[in-house]
Amino acid sequence: MSAVVHTAALTARQLRAFLRVPAFFAMNLVQPLIWLLLFGQLFRSVAQIPGFTGGDYLTFLTPGVVMMMAMFGAAWTGAGYIQDMERGVMDRLLTSPTSRTAMIVSTLAYQSVLTVLQTAVLLVVAWTAGVRFDGGAVGVGVLVLAAVLLTVVFGALSDAVALVTRQHNALIGISQLLAFPVMFLSSAIMDVSLAPSWVGAVARLNPFEWAVVAGREAVSASTDWGSVLVHLGLLAAAGALGVVAATAAFRVYRRSA
Repeated sequence: MSAVVHTAALTARQLRAFLRVPAFFAMNLVQPLIWLLLFGQLFRSVAQIPGFTGGDYLTFLTPGVVMMMAMFGAAWTGAGYIQDMERGVMDRLLTSPTSRTAMIVSTLAYQSVLTVLQTAVLLVVAWTAGVRFDGGAVGVGVLVLAAVLLTVVFGALSDAVALVTRQHNALIGISQLLAFPVMFLSSAIMDVSLAPSWVGAVARLNPFEWAVVAGREAVSASTDWGSVLVHLGLLAAAGALGVVAATAAFRVYRRSA
């Protein structure tokens, strides 16, 4: 019970800080909206390429952009830890009875709330631009769930990197080094059946691709729920491993403090 109370209190702390500076919410939406509205229009003719199976390109692109937004937002999760280290807050928390797991889960819960809100805004803009999902409300709900699970995976990784490196520059560098290859080695912006075979092979092992496939499949006209559940399960497992790894990273932080 104490872990639940600690998680709720720490999550509320971060939400209060967010409400004081809501501009960050809008800033994380700028790049996804550019991808959706600009690139979605520039590359609409991709749907005419023989072998493309995604139908309307903007509809195909939207789940990929949702996952991009979730991943890039989650990549900054550890920045809050580094700020706490610089202000001495982290050391005070670690000398208190606060649950280490609660400290990790609270950052992921906070980032997941932002992901849900930002996804809602992005989907409204996509609907205004003409995107229609045949999967209905249930499909959209699964799309949001996939984005939240992806947030947990990359948020936990970001927390672990922050605890180990304790530097903003290192967190930024590692996040950028991972995020762009992960994004392009997936079907987020292009049907992998049109890419070299090795791209498809790598994509099958890519958590970002698992989220894209689960979300896109859920909102399609003929949903393969078996595929959706498998990919959601893989994401949940990766997220659980990430939480365990990030919690263990506290020991590295304490040894290097």
